[in-house]
Amino acid sequence: MNTAPFFAPALFDDAAAALDRVREIHAASSRHLRDALQRYVAGEDIGQHVRACYPLVRIRSNTVARADSRLSYGFVAGPGVYETTLTRPDLFADYYFEQFSLLLRNHQMPLEVGTSTQPIPVHFALAEDDHLEGQLGPDRRLLLRDRFDLPDLGAMDDGIANGTFEPGPGEPHPLALFTAARVDYSLHRLRHYTGTRPEHFQNFILFTNYQFYIDEFIELGRELMADAASGHGYEAFVEPGEVVTRRRGLPPGERDALGAAPPRLPQMPAYHLVRGDRSGITMVNIGVGPANAKTITDHIAVLRPHAWLMLGHCAGLRNSQQLGDYVLAHGYMREDHVLDEELPLWVPIPALAEVQLALEAAVEEITRLSGYELKRVLRTGTVASTDNRNWELLPSRGMDSSPERRFSQSRAVALDMESATIAANGFRFRVPYGTLLCISDKPLHGEIKLPGMANQFYRERVDQHLRIGIRALERLREQGIDRLHSRKLRSFAEVAFQ
Repeated sequence: MNTAPFFAPALFDDAAAALDRVREIHAASSRHLRDALQRYVAGEDIGQHVRACYPLVRIRSNTVARADSRLSYGFVAGPGVYETTLTRPDLFADYYFEQFSLLLRNHQMPLEVGTSTQPIPVHFALAEDDHLEGQLGPDRRLLLRDRFDLPDLGAMDDGIANGTFEPGPGEPHPLALFTAARVDYSLHRLRHYTGTRPEHFQNFILFTNYQFYIDEFIELGRELMADAASGHGYEAFVEPGEVVTRRRGLPPGERDALGAAPPRLPQMPAYHLVRGDRSGITMVNIGVGPANAKTITDHIAVLRPHAWLMLGHCAGLRNSQQLGDYVLAHGYMREDHVLDEELPLWVPIPALAEVQLALEAAVEEITRLSGYELKRVLRTGTVASTDNRNWELLPSRGMDSSPERRFSQSRAVALDMESATIAANGFRFRVPYGTLLCISDKPLHGEIKLPGMANQFYRERVDQHLRIGIRALERLREQGIDRLHSRKLRSFAEVAFQ
């Protein structure tokens, strides 16, 4: 076995020093794999199996006592050994530093940092622009597994996040929701699905199911980059293909010249209003359907964002509603089914007060309506989400299980296909979530989308709706993440990392 340099576990009582050791281990392991792969691609016989492993951080606690903290994370649940593997310290440096600092402060015990036994799949050691494996012929590609560790899906499940993981006798408890391999897997999928590198993703996320919203976001992003005087704090606007527009007056980044608009958009294109501290806003067009909503949130969750919101169109279910009215979800009727195995239907998905208040305040601010007048355009209620886009065609009369009866019994006020999935995955991955929808049709009451009506609706509402979502995220940012990451999303024996 040709193994990378091994770093024995060392004790650290300083977060910066611990992070430096993580960087050192990850760099040495990645360099070892890249060098061996380059020789293999060049046709060299590298002989033995090549292996390098992820860095590991561990803490040992012998007491339930800890420092008093108002945060909902940053501490272990009780006595025992807790550890996790780590990856990409270049991307997660600030995040790791915060988690390390909180553990040291809350437990007054040193951190152990060393080389783990979890192999790094060779694909995950490549730099962003390396595509060495693409130069392999069929025979040597087939032998790649004999010489290197490839991604092992068995090491990437979501048992920790799902609450189903149970360590065996003598095994450590997890420190984080995701292992390093699971994180690396999602980082690679994000580039594929969104057309932008993970480095551009911000800590506040907007999801939409319509390109109209993206068009408005692009226009807004470019306007902000041309505005150097208002002090908005956004430094760059990034589009698929790594196309970067810097705020007027700022110098270009070293990679900006490499960006080029793709010949076709990726499946779920992402756009980023970037701030230096990553507290900007990312917007993703997830397209239609709960499967897409689950896919993208499964992967964005490893970035540990501070909040994500769904902005989309929905069917109004009440006769009193008007086209263009807003619906603020305070509950979800989950008929999307994509998370039934990971998150059983008996698990409630609660509304989060901080997010709800931010959304309602943003609607009031942008529409300039308040009190009773605000209630004319904003309704709070249950949103039903379905996996059947043509639910209207199902039998609706005289059957106990008809959609119309279920919607009525649930007290649902609106119907879409994605909101419950995004909220449920936020709950599952401890990411604060919220939903603000806009009514674009009322099929139960004979008001369906017609071309003229739809065009007028889009012109009148999309810009306002988007600005409400942006303002809500800005409010959440302004109030501080200490309030946002509440205990509502934490389980009994929760992992320490946020």
